[in-house]
Amino acid sequence: MTQAEIAPRPQTAGEREAYCDVERQLAILLRRAQAFSAEMGRKVHPELDSGAYGLLVRIEQSSPMRSSDLAAYLRVGRATISRQLKVLDELGLIRRSPDPEDGRAHLLALTPEGRRRLHDARAAREGQLRTLLAAWPEEDVRLLAVMLERFNVLTEGIRP
Repeated sequence: MTQAEIAPRPQTAGEREAYCDVERQLAILLRRAQAFSAEMGRKVHPELDSGAYGLLVRIEQSSPMRSSDLAAYLRVGRATISRQLKVLDELGLIRRSPDPEDGRAHLLALTPEGRRRLHDARAAREGQLRTLLAAWPEEDVRLLAVMLERFNVLTEGIRP
């Protein structure tokens, strides 16, 4: 029997309230995370927008990588990613090198300056998190990380 064949059971009032609470808290988290990412982008370079920080983090994690793979990971179009990468390239934060497996494609990597600026911004971000969570026991901080990872894994295959 597949998931589609299983009839959903009626939702209790308590379950509905719990899911509404999750939705509300996620909305707050996402709004604040966007503002936080914009701030982090500006710490990397004053001319960066809110999405640039995430691009740099992903390029660092997966370099060398193709821009098409980055666009697919972030679920944005190639034109969008090209515009964003152009800015990072012009600011000297990334470099593009020919892909030896495909002469039409380029591989992305951080420049030494991009790496330095990203690490400085990350250190500032970690400091902010330490301040925010200072009163929490280490066990709670680890639990938060585990729960966020579980949620992120669930959302990997979801298309907007």
